[in-house]
Amino acid sequence: MHRAPLLDLIQIYAAAHPGEAETVAKFREFIGRCPDCFERSLREGHITGSAWVVDRQGKRVLLTHHRKLNIWVQLGGHADGNPDIEAVALQEAKEESGLGQLRAEPGIFDMDIHLIPARKDEPAHYHYDIRFVVRHDGDGDFVVSEESHDLAWIEANDLEKVTTEESMIRMQRKWLNSR
Repeated sequence: MHRAPLLDLIQIYAAAHPGEAETVAKFREFIGRCPDCFERSLREGHITGSAWVVDRQGKRVLLTHHRKLNIWVQLGGHADGNPDIEAVALQEAKEESGLGQLRAEPGIFDMDIHLIPARKDEPAHYHYDIRFVVRHDGDGDFVVSEESHDLAWIEANDLEKVTTEESMIRMQRKWLNSR
């Protein structure tokens, strides 16, 4: 089953984050019920992959000022049928930042379900977002893509200066507590 590797990663995540049992249960139910969960065409929602991109020292995080959502968030995007969500997160980080020398750390870093508002011919739907820590071992020079108003390296300690988004602050806490 093409969903089994992701469910295995979620099982490991669930054991490490027992306080997130409700979110984990929602992911499991969605993935189990929807064989096409990796497809953007699934109107109720779909699996997405995101990257918590950190610099070599782990002190800064690369965020995008997302063009469609108009908020500062992590890099990431649609799986478009690819069940290897870690690879999706890496690819999205490369495409949205122009950065090379990226490598994902093992295991899921965070999981979040959030509503994407309706726009044009697309109804409101959910992103079941699987997030990975991605290290950048290069010089940090990025290129702003069409998907962003801007990109910025933000000190992990200073994330509240650009966002109050609950899932972003949760990732900040996880990151700072892991170092």
